[in-house]
Amino acid sequence: MEPRRVSDVASVVLAPNPSPMTLEGTNTWVLRAPGAPGCIVVDPGPLHEQHLALVAGQGPVEVVLLTHGHLDHSEGARRLAELTGAPVRALDPAHRLGSEGLGEGDVVAAGGLELRVLHTPGHTGDSLSFLLEDAVLTGDTVLGRGTTVVAHPDGVLGDYLASLRRLRELGDLTVLPGHGPELASAGVVAEQYLRHREARLDQVRAALEDGALTPDEVVGTVYADVDPALWPAARLSVMAQLDHLRASR
Repeated sequence: MEPRRVSDVASVVLAPNPSPMTLEGTNTWVLRAPGAPGCIVVDPGPLHEQHLALVAGQGPVEVVLLTHGHLDHSEGARRLAELTGAPVRALDPAHRLGSEGLGEGDVVAAGGLELRVLHTPGHTGDSLSFLLEDAVLTGDTVLGRGTTVVAHPDGVLGDYLASLRRLRELGDLTVLPGHGPELASAGVVAEQYLRHREARLDQVRAALEDGALTPDEVVGTVYADVDPALWPAARLSVMAQLDHLRASR
């Protein structure tokens, strides 16, 4: 799919990997200041040659950044590095290619821009968000539609709630998510996510009080209105919720 311009500095190339988990597909973000020759690519997406060639064509690509290591975001990184010569930076050393690491407080200067790195764990332990002047790229921490999975055991609900509170402090910054459409206010959507998580915890508590004994029994009760195709992912979140409730006793 051809790039879609979102702002003066951000365009998105939608990867052809739609699914119940990825919504329309993975958003590969191309960032550059007006007039800058080079660009930053965030989340190359799957290993899909046509998609990666289109992304490489937006270059020259100065650096590739990963919000986290899930394959729908990172699988194409090595091939994009081959196509462009750009290093790949990530929190997890397993996903770095020809480059230094990436972590909390780092500033990435490329494409005429400066991105500040926020460590926002919870969906996964290695989840990062990238802060521009008027926008934040959130990967899977905040999606453009629906809510995300706390991918137990790597994902931890307490960490995720803390990350949402941090994103809530960003106020009216635009959210550029890893899947789905951009959102007008990081503060508003993070507050909605926090309320949703608290409601889910109340539902899990109620399911346990009603006699649910296993994660699958909790899923069947709490997520009864959710497409069963999503129940395996819901089970991960339930396991994270159960761990959180045990730790809170």
